[in-house]
Amino acid sequence: MTAWRQLRCDPQAFDQAAERLTLELAAGGWLQLLGPRASAGDPELVPRSVDLPPGPGLVLASGGSSGGRQHCLQPIAHCDRSAAATGRWLETLGLTPSEVQIWNPLPLQHVSGLMPWWRAQQWGAGHGWLPPALMKQPRALLEWCHQQRRWRDGPMLLSLVPTQLARLLKDPAGIEWLRAMTVIWVGGAALPDDLAQRARQARLPLSPCYGATETAAMVAAQTPAAFLRGDDGCGAPLDDVELRVDAQGGLAVRCPRLALARCQADGSLEPLADGGGWWRSGDLATPRELEGRVSWRILGRLDGAIHSGGVTVFPEQLELRLMASVRANQLPVQALLLLGVRDPEWGERLVALVRWSPGSGDSGDGAMERMRALQALVADWLPAERPIAWHGCPDLAPTAAGKWQRSRWQAWLQSLEAEQPRACDDQPVRDGNQQ
Repeated sequence: MTAWRQLRCDPQAFDQAAERLTLELAAGGWLQLLGPRASAGDPELVPRSVDLPPGPGLVLASGGSSGGRQHCLQPIAHCDRSAAATGRWLETLGLTPSEVQIWNPLPLQHVSGLMPWWRAQQWGAGHGWLPPALMKQPRALLEWCHQQRRWRDGPMLLSLVPTQLARLLKDPAGIEWLRAMTVIWVGGAALPDDLAQRARQARLPLSPCYGATETAAMVAAQTPAAFLRGDDGCGAPLDDVELRVDAQGGLAVRCPRLALARCQADGSLEPLADGGGWWRSGDLATPRELEGRVSWRILGRLDGAIHSGGVTVFPEQLELRLMASVRANQLPVQALLLLGVRDPEWGERLVALVRWSPGSGDSGDGAMERMRALQALVADWLPAERPIAWHGCPDLAPTAAGKWQRSRWQAWLQSLEAEQPRACDDQPVRDGNQQ
């Protein structure tokens, strides 16, 4: 049985965690990266009964968009291949990877925060860790960065999730800070159309991208120039990646850096790829031709879809649509999540969880009025798309990597044991494509 070790990654001590990570990787074997509050009973821990293949490699948490958390086995050679492919992508933009400075506000235990650091190590580039608290204070962030030795010392790269981008765009200091970047990769979740438009208006060099723990991060990226022209989606695949749509409309990926396997809760290992080397991501995707290249757009999770009154509904797309209306109407909503619940007549219906912005209040008449204003935004939606219940949820938030752990909030919703109100005029609607 192959030995494996664990490393707890404290966001308040990134440099120390990265230093230990370097030492642990040099020792060989397998290393599991954990968050700062990991303990013996934590479900993030890999079962001791797992018989891991020969290393060296990393055990990285994956999942959260649908179902429970899983663990991927990524050899360090796969991380090297990923960094090399991203470096070649930069070279197509006229950038020299060894001359860039990477700013990283994402957690080291997630592939989204690990790979910026890994790229810097491979390329010989600069790497700067951005403390989480500063990312919520744009003016302080800007002032802090001006004091850093490598600020504006060559091209600067940044990785963000949409939540962080939205927060920075609300503040002139945040926009000024973002404009200093040469490339801003945005991934981890879908980029809302209205947020993309605001970024274009600010002339920000965004690069919407797509990747997963299973692929050692980025497999497709839009160029900043294409983004600013108005092209949507996550661009073309990197040069070591093949993408295609499977029979269910989902995105399938083939590349030389797919994780060896997923570790299941019972200690078994589940291979990712099929016999042809393809991994089915479970994300609904569509390609289109742009300037002689195929550009991809991710539409949401296939396994997150619900079937309501004969209509297939994708909650993630509706969340983006509703949050765009929320921002347009300046409602104080910090986070919003739509979940499916069983319904005897419709099969499934949507329920909304809402977290109000700080200072707006979670209860009382004001909260009731805001909830009614939210409901008014969906009044003209199809009945299958409209939530039948709305619940305030003060703790509602995605993970630090920008992912929604839907199973966690589904359990929270079930614990409420609340009766679901239903509008009297709601009737199931039949999809004309279904028999």
